[in-house]
Amino acid sequence: MSGDVLVRVKGWSGRSGLAKVDLYTRGTVYLLMWVAVVGLTLIMLTRPVRSGAPLGVVIAAPLLGAAVGVVCTPLVRHAMDAYLGQGTVPRRLLFWAAAVTAATVGAVLWLAASVPSAQLLRMALWPALVPFVTAHCLIVRRRTTVLVHAGVLAVLGALIPLTGKSATQTLVTLITVAFAVGWVAFTARISMWVLAVMWELREARDVQARLAVAEERLRFGRDLHDVLGRNLAVIALKSELAVQLARRGRPEAVDQMVEVQRTARESQREVRDVVRGYRAADLHTELAGAQGVLTAAGITCAIGSPDGAEPGLPGDVQSALAWVVREATTNVLRHGEPTRCTIALAVSDGAAVLTVENDGVRGGGGGEDGGLSQGSGLAGLRERLAALGGTLDAGGSAGGCFRLTATVPVPEPVTEPEPVPAGRSRQDLGGFGGLDDLEELEELRDLDALEDRDGAGNGAVAGVEESREPGSHQSAARR
Repeated sequence: MSGDVLVRVKGWSGRSGLAKVDLYTRGTVYLLMWVAVVGLTLIMLTRPVRSGAPLGVVIAAPLLGAAVGVVCTPLVRHAMDAYLGQGTVPRRLLFWAAAVTAATVGAVLWLAASVPSAQLLRMALWPALVPFVTAHCLIVRRRTTVLVHAGVLAVLGALIPLTGKSATQTLVTLITVAFAVGWVAFTARISMWVLAVMWELREARDVQARLAVAEERLRFGRDLHDVLGRNLAVIALKSELAVQLARRGRPEAVDQMVEVQRTARESQREVRDVVRGYRAADLHTELAGAQGVLTAAGITCAIGSPDGAEPGLPGDVQSALAWVVREATTNVLRHGEPTRCTIALAVSDGAAVLTVENDGVRGGGGGEDGGLSQGSGLAGLRERLAALGGTLDAGGSAGGCFRLTATVPVPEPVTEPEPVPAGRSRQDLGGFGGLDDLEELEELRDLDALEDRDGAGNGAVAGVEESREPGSHQSAARR
């Protein structure tokens, strides 16, 4: 017995916040309906009813009351699903529920005419209508609900006097029925409206997550285009120049192919960096993004960082801590029901310390990694930090919170003048390979055009080749 109760408690605690609200709201609507059904059945089993009414009505009335609850329960379930846009209401079920409700109301009016009690009709009439009204108000619009209720009250106003009740008793009964049925309909509809709003917020968060994924894909595509587009253009230029030089037996072709090889390796490294996300793992951006995402999820997020702490950190340290912030934010959203999260960054004793602490940990936050499995992203974070000589500590803290602490040593800044090779200008690949290479390639193309024109052009070609010799006057002037 205790094992079953424990499983149920774990099942409730394992639900998300929206799942708990959904279950609570639906349970409240069912409770309202069945309180009315049970109350109606008990009223029909009282001594005045059993002693004063015909035997057939005494037997049929409680059975009809129970039948209303049995038939209207699935109708209420379909009505709630239809209100949330998750299903439809079967017309046949709606017809049978209306028929059973009408029969139950008829039995109540018969009992009121047979039993000399002024309070029986007021106490039994509105519970007979509540189960069907609970479902009906969720199916139709509010205006339709009001019109239907007005029509039902008009019909009852015509039938109640037939039971022998006075005008005053009829008016009091109608007021009681109108208030009770209206209150139940309002409660059911407002409860489902709140639940529908929460489902819409959940869908909005899912859409936001999908948009974030799409934006990340676009960023990835842009980075690949920026890296490969520039470097492939450099490779194409230098390889074509190497081909032209090789055709003429020039030794500079080897240098150009060395540059092509270096550019290809640089492209491979940059593509690997893009794939790993190092180009986008900026600490300031990740802190701002974490605060925005957690705030949108209803979690109070506080960012604490001393002025100048982020810009003063080396790039590799900022990148590693940015990954810690990203993974910690994901864990806060996925593992628990937090209401508060604090992210603090401090630099002291030659080390950068990043602390992420949140409450709402499932299972009380005890144990290593707060109950997270070793297959989580914490193992990957430890490997990243270990490459920089850092450490990662994760576990429960006081007050049922979970704390993640990343420590990375900060190396001393070293300032050395960058050597500038003599006789070289703009050899960096970021400048599209250098203008001298482009001019040289254009001149070689002109040579090919002169050579292909006719054999008589050898003198002109030789003149141009002579002007390209390193010691020539024209070459020096061009340089």
